[in-house]
Amino acid sequence: MDSATASELQELHARVCKASADPKRLLLINEMRDGSKTVGDLCNAVGISQSNASQHLAVLRDRGLVRAERTGNNVYYSLRSTKIVQAVDLLREFLAEDLADRGALGSAAAG
Repeated sequence: MDSATASELQELHARVCKASADPKRLLLINEMRDGSKTVGDLCNAVGISQSNASQHLAVLRDRGLVRAERTGNNVYYSLRSTKIVQAVDLLREFLAEDLADRGALGSAAAG
């Protein structure tokens, strides 16, 4: 891979990570793991206002993580790839292991 391509890939990687670095956006991604949802469905599931959901979905769409399709009066949002969920799940597994390790270390230090 040439340096220009590698640099562009690193920039895209950072943009995707920044887009998924918000807890509400992670909740929205999780809600779309089983298929497309309307903004209303996502608002109800995550417990946020429609305007707030729309702002977060716009960031996810801008970064290429989700796509939007209008059907009648509704806009359906879906993940562009199941690999997004796999990446989030893998990171969550790592964090759970890290948390468990820290707990074990904390217990050993206290004992």
